[in-house]
Amino acid sequence: MSGSFPTSPAPNSVQVKSFEPTLVSVTNNLKRQARSRGSQRWLLSVNYAPMSRANFAPLYAFSMKQKGQFDTFTFTPPVISTTQGQSGESAVVNGALAVGVSSAAIDGLSASTSDILKAGDFFKFSGHTKVYMATDDMDSNGSGEGTLNFAPALVNAVANDETLTIAAVPFTVAFTQDLTSFNTDVSSLFGFSIELAEVF
Repeated sequence: MSGSFPTSPAPNSVQVKSFEPTLVSVTNNLKRQARSRGSQRWLLSVNYAPMSRANFAPLYAFSMKQKGQFDTFTFTPPVISTTQGQSGESAVVNGALAVGVSSAAIDGLSASTSDILKAGDFFKFSGHTKVYMATDDMDSNGSGEGTLNFAPALVNAVANDETLTIAAVPFTVAFTQDLTSFNTDVSSLFGFSIELAEVF
């Protein structure tokens, strides 16, 4: 891990893709058969608006440190890395979780609160780097407890009382190719875009 990608200037746009490899075959009588490989990762296409050399240079210098696809780093995308719900919550897991589950009991929440997390929010467990998405809104009961449904299924076991990151969620990523390029023009503005794949 070589640090965090600079957050300033912020990208102009981020395209997020969920990659879930599936084996699909069609028989001679056109019956479709599909089998999931049981894995998932996020892919990020990050584009920056034309910028000055002073703003561009730190982005490219950090990119050069990665040695193409060799190193990993964290990238915190704007907007989507922050919950739509209650970002100030201190959520912890209530009971250990096994690999493959897609629901967790959560406590330590504000009591009787709606939409602590909303469907589509990203989050991660503190014990491993994989980023997950809430698939339903999570509310808390009068004891500050809630149920968090998420996807993909858990890739690492989670310990009791492990904390959740629900604000400024960092994606652990690497470049998807060894070529890192930029363009510039007579107006001295620099264009830059990067392709990232989640690693865990």
